[in-house]
Amino acid sequence: MSIAQRITRLIDAVYVAPVNRIVSREFFRYAACGAANMALDALWYFVIYHFIVAERFIDLGFVTISPHIASLVVVFPITFFTGFWLNRNVAFVANRCKTQRQLMRYGLTVIGSIALNYCCMKLFVESFGIWPTPAKLLTTIVSVGYSFLAAKYYTFRK
Repeated sequence: MSIAQRITRLIDAVYVAPVNRIVSREFFRYAACGAANMALDALWYFVIYHFIVAERFIDLGFVTISPHIASLVVVFPITFFTGFWLNRNVAFVANRCKTQRQLMRYGLTVIGSIALNYCCMKLFVESFGIWPTPAKLLTTIVSVGYSFLAAKYYTFRK
């Protein structure tokens, strides 16, 4: 049994009532994969920030990068590829078109998600006057909805 199959079985084991009456199995797998990837992102960020970047500014000669941004730059490709792998092999397994094509589509949807997060935060905080933390929660809801629909109907469409 592959790692993806084991992960899928583990996720499906907790897909029970009342959850199975509220959301589809596909969305539940997607949410579980997203939550796992988010946890991995936080763990990698902690390790890279404290032990690899070691809380130091990185001087590239033409620009100095702060430690929190440098850590973000290092972590992003890791969680980008783990997120892609989880979505391709656990959440949306029915589609088996070329990996390269799906990866390109996934990259485009991630760029869209980053742009959507930026726009929503600007809109909610600066235009609607919502406090930043509740605005971030609303933005996350919008972003998750967008990401799921983009993954289902574009990146990993059947």
